[in-house]
Order: sequence, then C-alpha cells, then structure tokens
Amino acid sequence: MENRGFLCLDDGTVFPGTWFGAEPPGPEDLKANIIEGLPAGEVIFNTGMVGYQAIFTDPSYTGQIIVMTYPHIGNYGTSDEWSESGPEPESRKMAKAQGIVLRSLFRGPVPRGRKTLVEFLEKYKLSGITEVDTRRLTLHLRDKGNRNGIIIKTNSMSAEPSKEEKQAVKAYLDSFPSMEGRDLISDVGTDRAVVVNQEGSPHICLLDCGVKANIIRELVALGCRVSVVPQTFKAADILSLHPEGILLSNGPGDPAVLSGIISTVKELIGKKPVFGICLGHQIISLALGAKTFKMKFGHHGINHPVRDERTKKVLITSQNHGFGVDEKTLPADVDVLFRNVNDNTIEGIIHKKLPLISAQFHPESSPGPRDSVWIFKEFLSLIG
Repeated sequence: MENRGFLCLDDGTVFPGTWFGAEPPGPEDLKANIIEGLPAGEVIFNTGMVGYQAIFTDPSYTGQIIVMTYPHIGNYGTSDEWSESGPEPESRKMAKAQGIVLRSLFRGPVPRGRKTLVEFLEKYKLSGITEVDTRRLTLHLRDKGNRNGIIIKTNSMSAEPSKEEKQAVKAYLDSFPSMEGRDLISDVGTDRAVVVNQEGSPHICLLDCGVKANIIRELVALGCRVSVVPQTFKAADILSLHPEGILLSNGPGDPAVLSGIISTVKELIGKKPVFGICLGHQIISLALGAKTFKMKFGHHGINHPVRDERTKKVLITSQNHGFGVDEKTLPADVDVLFRNVNDNTIEGIIHKKLPLISAQFHPESSPGPRDSVWIFKEFLSLIG
C-alpha cells in the first residue's frame, strides 16, 4: 500500500493510516529534533460536521493536530474565500494546523473553481493522515486527555511502527513542548497595522493575536472602521489611534504566559470599552486578576450549548479552546455572563461597573446559525 503512515501519541499509542498532502517525516528526519515545520503538536478532536476549511485555517489551531470526528471529509473541496486567516502578510501560511487526521478522505472531483483537500494541503505544506480509526482515537483523547503526537511515514506494512521508528518517535515526543506554557501568538496575526473600512464608524482597534477573518467581517457589517494591530502594540500605541472600543482576538497557546499583552490590557481596562473573544476572554480575565487552567480535552466544535445567565436562553456556539478561566479566582466586581451547559465552565464575563464583556466561544462563526452574533452589537452599545 502506498503512503503508509502512523499517528503516534506520546503515551505510546499508535494509529495506522495513509498519509496525504505534504510528505510527513520518517525516522531519520525526527533525529534532527526540529520543532517547526513537522506535523507534530497537541492532538485534539473537533466535532464539527461541516466547515473543515475554516477549521484548518483558524489561527487558534496553531500547534495542534486536528482529528475530525465526522467520518467523511473533503467532498465539497476548498476555496480561498472560505479561509479564516486574518489580514496578514501573504508569506504566512494560510493553513494553521500542524496536521489533520481523518477516517475517510474524499478523493473524487469537486465543483469547478475549487481545489481538492489534497491540493489544499499540498499548497500549504500540511500533512494529513486518513483511514484512521478516529472513533477509537477520539475516545482515547476524551478519556486520557489531549496529548502530543506526530504523523510519520513508514515502509512497514504492519499495524505497528518498526523498532527504529518507535525509538525515533519516543525521543522526539519526549522533547516536544507541552501546550501548557507555550506562547504561540508570535506565529500568527498581522505584523503591521491594517485599517479595514476606513470611512466606517465607530472606530474599533482589534489587537490581533490570531484573529479569524469573520470577526472583522462582522464588525464591518455593523459599519465599523477596524484598525487591526499587531499583538506587540502597547497600551499607548493603541490609545494613540483614538479608538472608541478595543477588541482582543482569539489565538493559540497558553494565555497565562502572555505577560506583555496582559499588562497592556490592564492599562486599557476602564479607559475604553473592551471586548474579548476566546483567547481575548482569557487575557481579559487574567488582566482582572483571575487565573486560567488547562482543560482535559477542551471544546472544539460547532455544537456547544451555552446559557446566557441573564436571560437563561441557550445558544448553540462554535468553540475552539483548550484553556478555561477558573471561576473561583474571578474578582467580586465581575459576573459570569455565559456558562457552558455541558460542563458548567465559564463562557464569558461582564464587569459590573466598567464597559467590559467577553465570550469564550466564537460569536462570529454562526453555527446556530445566528444565535450569538448579537454580542457584537452589545459591545458597540458600550461605546454609547
């Protein structure tokens, strides 16, 4: 069989399959102990049934291998207009995940004007593996928690890697960094200020930690002028743009290690209305004095129920995060605005006195389909 490969986890569990897209490494490649550029990272599962290209191009998946629980992927192809990478230099790759794991890859023709998923992965030098028992893999991650892994190629026809392959994989994954403690936002986002909808109003400054493109689209649809700025901007830099509101974007990695941005947000809170989405929600919470924690397997999908604690209405939301905010550490002047119905974790906060709200989920993704997009209007209402 051609293109034989394995997904290997750091606990020694192995899942055989067939690789596609960019050619994954072999045992000799692993001995160089290269971290960047290889299909290695935290292995997570996503329960979405559609929208695979938006998932694969979401900057928040930087450093992760995505397991799609829906069994058949690729039948409607790919198109650049569906990608979620934000305004950034073209030199930065559009596909953000480290690798993709599927049960069944569609290899037939796609509608005219579109590219196949294989062509998409080859273009962005991303490795995938198919014919994997994703049901067993998902249950393993659910029970044991997310863990690091790597996709490798092999000449072996057996269900297990060779002794040499096992040794190379173990040595590599033993030295691979945990997602907890990793600062990954320097790998994503814009490296220069970009203004979208120059004549719009109100003026929103968006601190780009790996923003999804649809966040910007929703703001523009509401008439906003959006200044997208690098995550390296300090409070003085942001305030010098004279924004009427500040939005902190989603992004990858561990929020607790982002001391620079946390300090910046501390200076901004109370001076301008502030809104945070996903990583932005976590950064705001940390700036207020709360703490975050690594979740066992996180929330990744488009069908997560969230309750609005004011109205008690339940929203169907899109989510992608592996860290949460510890409710016990929230300051007294902050209320929980949204709560996850499945596990009771915090999905958003609101300040009792200051113009500040946040959402752990993605209101711009519209899985409900428009259950939570009103949150953008609520943010703009804080501007007055």
